[in-house]
Amino acid sequence: MWERGESLVRTALFLAAAFAVLVTFAVFLALVFDAAEFFRRVNPLDFYTGTTWSPDIRGLYGVVSLIVGTLLIAGGACLIGIPLGLASAIYLREYAPTRVREVVKPVLEVLAGIPTIVFALFALLAVSPVLQSWFGASFFNGANAILVIGIMIVPLVSSLSEDALTAVPTDLRDGALALGATRFEATARVVVPAALSGVGASFLLAFSRAVGETMVVLIVSGQNTNLTFDVFGQMTTLAGWIAKRATGDVAAGETVYLAMFAAGFTLFLMTLTLNL
Repeated sequence: MWERGESLVRTALFLAAAFAVLVTFAVFLALVFDAAEFFRRVNPLDFYTGTTWSPDIRGLYGVVSLIVGTLLIAGGACLIGIPLGLASAIYLREYAPTRVREVVKPVLEVLAGIPTIVFALFALLAVSPVLQSWFGASFFNGANAILVIGIMIVPLVSSLSEDALTAVPTDLRDGALALGATRFEATARVVVPAALSGVGASFLLAFSRAVGETMVVLIVSGQNTNLTFDVFGQMTTLAGWIAKRATGDVAAGETVYLAMFAAGFTLFLMTLTLNL
C-alpha cells in the first residue's frame, strides 16, 4: 500500500516537472517557427547587425537599436536595484534588530507584489516631471523606466540575497569575529564571499527581470526605435516594441508580424543565456 502511494507521488511530481519543461519547450517552438519564416525573408546578418529599425516606412529590420535600448534600461535599472537590494539584504540579515526585520521584510514583500502598471503610473505622475525639471528630459524617457524598474527589482535581489546569506554557517561569522574582525569586516570579507553563488544568482535573475519588463517600458519610456544612447530621450526595448505592435493592427503573415516573433526569439535567447 505504502509503495503504491509512493509511486503515485513520484509520478505526480515527475508530471509536474515535465509539464514545466514542456511548456518552456512549447514557447520556444512557437517562437522558432515564425522566427524562421521571418529569417527566410530578412537576412539574419542584416537583422542582428543593422542599426535602423523602421519596418513600416522603410522596411528595415536592424534589431541593434532595440537591443541597445534593452541593455541600457535593464543595465541602468540593475545599477540602482542591485546595490540597494544587496544592502537591504545585508542589513536585514546581519544588523537589523528583530523588530525592524519584522517591519521591513513585509514592506519589501508588498513592494514586490505591486502591479507594474501602478509603478508605471507613478513614474508618469511623479518621476517624469522631476526628470523634465532637473535634466531637461522629455516627458517619456528611458531614465524614467530605469528608475522605476530599479525600484521594482530591489525586493527580488533582497529576498534571494538574504536567503543566500542566511545559508552561510554561523561558525564562519563567529570565527571571523573571534579573530578580531569587526562586524562589517566579517560580513564583507567572509559572509558575502561565502554566499557569492546565491547572491550572484539573484543579480542574474534581477537583470533577466529587467530585460523582460514590458508594461513600464511601454508606458513611460516612449517608442523611439532609433539607435540612441540618450537615456533622457525616448527609447524602447525588445519587449516594449513587441507589446506595442501586438496590440496594433498587424495582419498575420506579414513581415512586420513575423518580426515580433524574431524579436521575441532574440529576447528569449538573451534571458536564456543569462540563466544558464
